[in-house]
Amino acid sequence: MTLHVDLFSQEMKEFAHHKRQFLEIGRNAGRFPSAVARQGHDGTDVEISVWCSNDYLGMGQNPSVIEAMKEAIDAFGAGSGGSRNIGGTNHYHVLLEKELAAFHGKEAALLFSSGYTANDGALSVLAGRMPGTIVYSDALNHASIIDGLRHSGAQKRIFRHNDVAHLEELIAADPADRPKLIVLESVYSMSGDIAPLAEIADIAKRYGASTFLDEVHAVGMYGPEGAGIAAREGIADDFTVIMGTLAKGFGTAGGYIAGPAALVDAVRSFSRSFIFTTSLPPAIAAGALAGVRHLRSSDEERDRLRDNAQLLHRLLDERNIPFVSPMSHIVSVFVGDDSLCRKASEFLLQRHGIYVQAINAPSVKAGEEILRVAPSATHTSSDVEKFAEALDGIWQELDIPRTEHTRGN
Repeated sequence: MTLHVDLFSQEMKEFAHHKRQFLEIGRNAGRFPSAVARQGHDGTDVEISVWCSNDYLGMGQNPSVIEAMKEAIDAFGAGSGGSRNIGGTNHYHVLLEKELAAFHGKEAALLFSSGYTANDGALSVLAGRMPGTIVYSDALNHASIIDGLRHSGAQKRIFRHNDVAHLEELIAADPADRPKLIVLESVYSMSGDIAPLAEIADIAKRYGASTFLDEVHAVGMYGPEGAGIAAREGIADDFTVIMGTLAKGFGTAGGYIAGPAALVDAVRSFSRSFIFTTSLPPAIAAGALAGVRHLRSSDEERDRLRDNAQLLHRLLDERNIPFVSPMSHIVSVFVGDDSLCRKASEFLLQRHGIYVQAINAPSVKAGEEILRVAPSATHTSSDVEKFAEALDGIWQELDIPRTEHTRGN
């Protein structure tokens, strides 16, 4: 064994208590949130209920999405056959980009293989190609945003999470003639809180800054036709570039940006994560297109998700079980201890057949461990009530503090 491998082996032994466990599950088609989990040394299959999926609306099981994917496979086969520039642009890619541009009211859109590569690839260009650009980035922005800004080489200012006054303090201190880009998320994935978009848009206008808004945890779920939080607030036009995913609300895979044609063309021409990778399989693009079109004409899934989230907020409040923010469908139940968080997750699975992943460092800071609960549109109100009862019993058994954790604004 080489020294390099030896060193990593020793490091992993020292940090064994931080090792992440991956639960092998198979979602039951047509019956989500039901799934089968493989557990134990003998590989026994156990039926469970999933409470931490990002398929918030159940679109990964939607009949129109599944049928569209089957038809595309029958017509075009499995893969795309190449990068977008070299033999890998299918008609479904073109249709989906046109649909996404219209969805957000922008001139153009561009597909990526994932939300991560969309942020990384787009920001490396948008922040890096314009000389002298200064970027203002929220302190809790996703790792993909952080990586994209690092790769851009642009000068950065980090403003405190959702702190509009701090953002303005930073941007006012910089030269007026320097290009400026504000980068933020609408719904934050670990806390579930929502950014003060109107105030940030106002700052951008006053200081002549462009904006890049990650709506990954909002598209499909909020606003007219599911176009996101900015659309819900009636200010989508105030944000230069909207970034979204097809892997959450729309139930498939892939990421995208939508914005002015000139900026989208620049990303298409210079983004390494777009140029040097195989494009999405046509079946994935076809399924995503069906998902977007379905949710643009249906409020049913959004209404069910909202009702389930609000019910869970109320039930947890009644039991004094702390959660970080009541602002969205992401219900981050606060534990604040790595060991207790893992145990709570384990007990939910073993005793109640409920799967909720414990979230620890580096996804959250040490001492801020959470159970990231995601009630979906496919859960019933009875499911939500049973979940709250199960969580209450485990809180009592493990003596997890019930004092209110400070919630996001």
